[in-house]
Amino acid sequence: MRLRSLLFVPGDSARKFAKAAGVGADVLILDLEDSVAPSQKDAARAMVAGLLDDTAPRAWAFFVRVNPFDTGLTLADLAAVVKPGLDGILVPKANGAHDIDRIGHYLDAFEQKADMPLGSVKIAVVATETPAAMFALGSYAPAHSRLVGLTWGAEDLGAAIGATGNKHPDGAWTFPYQVARAQCLYAAAGAGVAPIDTLFADFRDTEGLERSCRDARRDGFTGRIAIHPDQVAAINRCFSPSDDELADARKIVAAFAASPEAGTLGIDGKMYDIPHLKAAQRTLAATGDKA
Repeated sequence: MRLRSLLFVPGDSARKFAKAAGVGADVLILDLEDSVAPSQKDAARAMVAGLLDDTAPRAWAFFVRVNPFDTGLTLADLAAVVKPGLDGILVPKANGAHDIDRIGHYLDAFEQKADMPLGSVKIAVVATETPAAMFALGSYAPAHSRLVGLTWGAEDLGAAIGATGNKHPDGAWTFPYQVARAQCLYAAAGAGVAPIDTLFADFRDTEGLERSCRDARRDGFTGRIAIHPDQVAAINRCFSPSDDELADARKIVAAFAASPEAGTLGIDGKMYDIPHLKAAQRTLAATGDKA
């Protein structure tokens, strides 16, 4: 399952879903939480459940963002959408791995009821949306067997701590949110799951999005949340290795394969060691290239 571009789609909008399904996102996240008004929750569940019944082949993974535990709506969400065709759920406002354990037990029961193989539905987590969550990021390692990714969010965290803003005039995150971003990255790496950068709010600013995505990939993120279909192409491009990167990675992997006892090698006049080999292997794995 590739988690490079993950596009949010309101769970009560058939029109937006129809557009989103064709833009090339790796994951569509049908949202039952913030983008759906309280009066529309039941209608959104019914629509998402109906979409899951469509057995036509699709080129993207089907995720659903459920409502958080403190709303009392989580079980109703899961009861409606855990059925064949569901690839994963996104858990918002999680306070740590204990919330994922709890969700995992619910999924066990709902999968059994739906006659699905145990563990079919994977879990991604918005891991920084509460103050308590910030002190529990280390709890995700070792990872729950269903956990595939961690992402972070700034808006709910800002509301929880009483912030009046989260960015400097130049668009850079202020320090509390730099901490959240970095800690999410470390937590994902520690758990061995995908680190997914948060959304870029100004969907009209393509240059800003690309610049931010390049920075995120440089730092170690492997994918990003999208909030508009027009963002998907840029995210896919920025989080995919270039032809030159793939060629360099193949060269490094091949050189170490030819000298398996070596810890350091000279390649084209530059020295490479085991961290470079691991980075090259990750680059190839991102595209399924093993050579």
